[in-house]
Amino acid sequence: MKRIAFMFPGQGSQAVGMGKAFYDEYPEVKELFHEADQLLGKDISKLMFEGPKEELTETENAQPALLLSSIAAHMLLVKEEVQPVMAAGHSLGEYTALVAAGAISFEGALPLVAKRGRLMEEAFPKGQGSMAAVLGMSQENIEEVLQNLPDDAAVDVANLNCPGQIVISGSKEGIEKASALLKDNGAKRVLPLNVSGPFHSRLMKPANEQFSKELNEIDFNNASIPVYANVTANPETEKEEIKDLLIQQLYSPVRFEESIRGMVEEGVDAIVEVGTGKVLSGLVRKIDRSVKTFAVQDPDSLQEFLTWYREES
Repeated sequence: MKRIAFMFPGQGSQAVGMGKAFYDEYPEVKELFHEADQLLGKDISKLMFEGPKEELTETENAQPALLLSSIAAHMLLVKEEVQPVMAAGHSLGEYTALVAAGAISFEGALPLVAKRGRLMEEAFPKGQGSMAAVLGMSQENIEEVLQNLPDDAAVDVANLNCPGQIVISGSKEGIEKASALLKDNGAKRVLPLNVSGPFHSRLMKPANEQFSKELNEIDFNNASIPVYANVTANPETEKEEIKDLLIQQLYSPVRFEESIRGMVEEGVDAIVEVGTGKVLSGLVRKIDRSVKTFAVQDPDSLQEFLTWYREES
């Protein structure tokens, strides 16, 4: 049997029309989307299928939308008896990975990530936070440059995505100062990201206390397969450890590159991006070109993966 790892996308992968091809073809997906509308008390399905894009991109909408589209795709993979041996997710995607691993129920996770999105929006004044992708510079060099910023310019390393692509996060003013300084010190490019807050930085800490309360309302189980935690890049299965790391995840860097390297070291025949988009598949190719990747986001890509999966090795 082929050894498969699942990975689940985070914010930035959302797109108008997400999940609709599965919804139209599979009755069980239609049922899941209707359940999601009831759990959230709003028509998230309509927003996903029709937009507007600006509203879908708002953190408290994008997060449940991405979890829902990924769980729909995951449900169909499970139906086809595809059994992953490990999983990971990028930021929000870690919650989807935990649902897939049975550590949190779908019914518990969906409203939780909507609340997480709202708390992240409220943690820092809207429009005053920012993030930027730094290309062509090492983590050590970036951190060295950030130490030279004035004390009031709070900027942290937020996402360690792949070699040569690291995201920084902080106040808008701080990101502007950091961007200029990084370019002066050897960064190839610094690209501002279209996000609504300084995610995975110390500026998210005000959301921490309320989010801890929300997490404590959720029943956790031990994960049935190892899930690589964003905070440590280690495979986790213990429910208490998983819960502690989810709290830290709000204001800690996403160690995606290390997580993927850890999965590859464990031995996998393919890593499958489950849900909307191909962002993570692109990152994996930059981390290790020898790894086979698939992105399952509609009936055609599902069949393409299944054809390969069922071939004799």
